[in-house]
Amino acid sequence: MAALREDTEIQKDVQTYYGQVLKKSADLQTNACVTTARPVPKHIREALQNVHEEVALRYYGCGLVIPEHLENCWILDLGSGSGRDCYVLSQLVGEKGHVTGIDMTKGQVEVAEKYLDYHMKKYGFQSSNVTFIHGYIEKLGQAGIKNESYDIVVSNCVINLVPDKQQVLQEAYRVLKYGGELYFSDVYVSLELPEEIRTHKVLWGECLGGALYWKELAILAQKIGFCPPRLVTANHISIQNKELERVIGDCRFVSATFRLFKCSKTGPARRCQVIYSGGITGHEKELMFDANFTFKEGEIVEVDEETAAILKNSRFAQDFLIRPIGEKLSTSGGCSALELKVIITDPFKLAEESDSMKSRCVPDAAGGCCGTKKSC
Repeated sequence: MAALREDTEIQKDVQTYYGQVLKKSADLQTNACVTTARPVPKHIREALQNVHEEVALRYYGCGLVIPEHLENCWILDLGSGSGRDCYVLSQLVGEKGHVTGIDMTKGQVEVAEKYLDYHMKKYGFQSSNVTFIHGYIEKLGQAGIKNESYDIVVSNCVINLVPDKQQVLQEAYRVLKYGGELYFSDVYVSLELPEEIRTHKVLWGECLGGALYWKELAILAQKIGFCPPRLVTANHISIQNKELERVIGDCRFVSATFRLFKCSKTGPARRCQVIYSGGITGHEKELMFDANFTFKEGEIVEVDEETAAILKNSRFAQDFLIRPIGEKLSTSGGCSALELKVIITDPFKLAEESDSMKSRCVPDAAGGCCGTKKSC
């Protein structure tokens, strides 16, 4: 019962922080909720520009949870807040797709619902393809969300706000179709958090107090049934408050994007060679699948068993030619067979590599660096 009361208190604190304390993203005291780690494709930038100003102003995510190949998909956004990501996704799935957002903060849901008609008229849709639900992301069944009903689940800097992270991931797994994906940005910590941080109200609201020790994600994913996590991007988090820095001490934090696939067990059992056929909207010539694999159109790439299984059993199957090593793959242009690499799974290592690469860049006239952006 003590744990239950503690979880309930945390939920109330988070609702107060996001419903009353924060009025805009500038009110945040860390950069945990305003970072992206790689360039934003043109079609997504254009979709972002169509989002109403008030919705965008109350966005508190820590990344950009817009995966690839979204046409006609059904997507569930866990912790949808004011609806920014939902309204971007609704443009990309099209009128035949659907986006559902669920959030526990009533004020945020009300902001999102306020602009349903505005966005549908903006997109030229005949009817709305977005639904918002006031509910808890660890209790999707209570919100009426059925088993295997979504192609993709996304979440933007929200899972860290829930004490029972395993239950959130378990629920995401339940509502995903086989071949589906949980694509999410969140905050991770370099070591097990001490009590002082785990009970600090502001640090919970700032997405740090409930951060998961990064190695725990793989353990939870395996326990639930997901394929091993695929690390996509990672950025170090800076604390913009001296008092919070004192409380945090030696703990380091990153915002990172991972993708978790719910695959059947019938995929390839060995390494394969794959060729990306190209053509995915916004990624016609090159698909940055994760931190380890970038697929160029027409190029042969050797991948490990897990990657081959994911590509074969997910919505990406139609975009790749996949053959076991030893079979010849025909290509229309130049190609290269890449040696199997050591897979990066540590978000802190990736963030360090990203920082090192940025430091070698020469900023352009607009102040950018290698196409990266501080925020959307």
